Amino acid sequence: QVQFVESGGGLVQPGGSLRLSCAASGFIFSFYAMGWYRQAPGKQRELVATVTSGRVTNYADSVKGRFTISRNDAKKTVYLQMNSLNAEDTALYYCNSPRDARTVVWDWGQGTQVTVSS
Repeated sequence: QVQFVESGGGLVQPGGSLRLSCAASGFIFSFYAMGWYRQAPGKQRELVATVTSGRVTNYADSVKGRFTISRNDAKKTVYLQMNSLNAEDTALYYCNSPRDARTVVWDWGQGTQVTVSS
């Protein structure tokens, strides 16, 4: 059974930083690209960043230069380092394996809430 456990969210002031973690289980983690997604209230879920099995990374324009995605295959964990946070980054953050630009391979986990507010 595939499972994702996201953690590391919280309340942070504008300009602050957070590091999210996603522990995966139930599939051969090293074989798959991994991505971080987010969903703000009233908006569709969007892809934030991806990292391939070969560690090639890609970012949404809105986070480029501020967020860094990385992975540790031995720990079956993907990370998202978020710097220079602003209110528009407030959302529920999820990880998953991207199937293509619009769909994912597995069911979603519970996500971790990031709130940027003064």
